Amino acid sequence: MSDLLERLRARGWRLTSQRRVVAEVLDGDHVHLTADEVHARAAGRLPEISRATVYNALGELVALGEVVEVTTDGRAKRYDPNAHRPHQHLVCSGCGLIRDVHPTGDPLAGLPDTDRFGFTLSGVEVTYRGLCPECARA
Repeated sequence: MSDLLERLRARGWRLTSQRRVVAEVLDGDHVHLTADEVHARAAGRLPEISRATVYNALGELVALGEVVEVTTDGRAKRYDPNAHRPHQHLVCSGCGLIRDVHPTGDPLAGLPDTDRFGFTLSGVEVTYRGLCPECARA
């Protein structure tokens, strides 16, 4: 069973066949699919699944905190199932490919107290941008 499915089962999320296939499609490392990509892959496994069902399941997964919405440069939202593993993103400015990266150290520690303006920090989002090997060759 996938990590996402295990987490959902542990939370008592009702795993209908449609929800299950959406969770299965999202499972894995470096998964950052758009809703349309999730629907296309889910329909390959369960042809009767509707686009609305996929959107609803994704919305529920985000609300549960089991999937994170990732938006880059005005492109379509992408869905990242690695919500429980702290990581940052490396984004290709050419094709939009997204890879998970796990730099060492605490990114919150990089912001000096003088630049926090009294904020109590709860998280940080870092996005590295560049060209993937294929776009760099083009």
